[in-house]
Amino acid sequence: MTEEIVKSALSKVMYPGFTKDIVTFGFVKDIVINGNDVSFNVEITSSAPEVAQQITDEATEALKTAGASNVTVNVKAPQMPRESSSHGKNIAPQVKNFLMVSSGKGGVGKSTTSVNIAIALAAQGKKVGLLDADIYGPNIPRMMGVADVKPEVNGNKVLPIKAYGIEMMSMGSLMEEGQSLIWRGAMIMKAIEQFLRDILWSELDVLVIDMPPGTGDAQLTLAQSVPVTAGLTVTTPQSVSLDDSRRSLDMFKKLNIPIAGVIENMSGFIAPDTGVEYDIFGKGTSQPMADEFDTKIIAEIPIEPGIRTGGDEGKPVTFANPTSESAKRFAAAAESIWATIEEINANGGVDNQAVQPTTPPGVSACSTGGASAAPQSSGGGCGCS
Repeated sequence: MTEEIVKSALSKVMYPGFTKDIVTFGFVKDIVINGNDVSFNVEITSSAPEVAQQITDEATEALKTAGASNVTVNVKAPQMPRESSSHGKNIAPQVKNFLMVSSGKGGVGKSTTSVNIAIALAAQGKKVGLLDADIYGPNIPRMMGVADVKPEVNGNKVLPIKAYGIEMMSMGSLMEEGQSLIWRGAMIMKAIEQFLRDILWSELDVLVIDMPPGTGDAQLTLAQSVPVTAGLTVTTPQSVSLDDSRRSLDMFKKLNIPIAGVIENMSGFIAPDTGVEYDIFGKGTSQPMADEFDTKIIAEIPIEPGIRTGGDEGKPVTFANPTSESAKRFAAAAESIWATIEEINANGGVDNQAVQPTTPPGVSACSTGGASAAPQSSGGGCGCS
């Protein structure tokens, strides 16, 4: 036996749920060969026991077919996800954690970020849902390769669409292509609630929620409907984006949503022919804003052609090209987000009682006062106490 024979055999072992093998992913470590006896480590990203067992069984069989006598597979996996310890109103109790992905303005790559973070979390062994709550611009079905797929109905509930190992639902999957939505705030609020209550989400470790741009009724309704475990802000390096991103971070503070970090999109450009990275739009300019809100930049995602083509073709870069620089940075961001979620739950979770509405039923609450506003005695006001 040689290391070349071992790697060749293991290259036939696909990582469960993916079309790439454990060697290509770089999971195989510390190969030791003693005659025809082989031992090695596999450092996987999934905490699911069945994933470890499948890899062990298939790797053992592949190596014995290649001539190995004894095979020892040492699988190193992360800990199982911690149960949520959050409190307050929750109309989707089967979901353990909620991640709100927000931006102060449109066009910064928020939906692309939501898709790739969701897939990266799934690749790391979490059971993940992806809710496209961007009512006016529901792009996620196309990005997930299910633009032509309509969801099934079970009684008075809707089954989420499954793609790339995650569950997904979007207004774009429910309406005709090209149809416009001209909705008032109350209709948006109702749609958000129905996405949480009337979709048959599984027992999810986390639901990634792609919000509309801004800080309006959709964000407030979500925070009042479920205890949002953490919020993620997506920005670009330009000042016009950073100005609006500050409002997004301020919204998290006012709604008592812990901040998981900032992702700076379009942070540099990677030339496809040379692999050289150029800071054409600036890079790292989000750091002062992150410091201002006592958070951190968890990824600087460059402009890379694979991100654009993957989104257009329904093949997200994190799945289709996991060894690309962008995919690696999305994966690192997902690890950071999950570490934050684990820490939040270990410290008692979150509670959305303080942001429950105090305005009369049917009256839309504004979003200017946030959780710090005093209860309103008549009319107006944010409706948060």
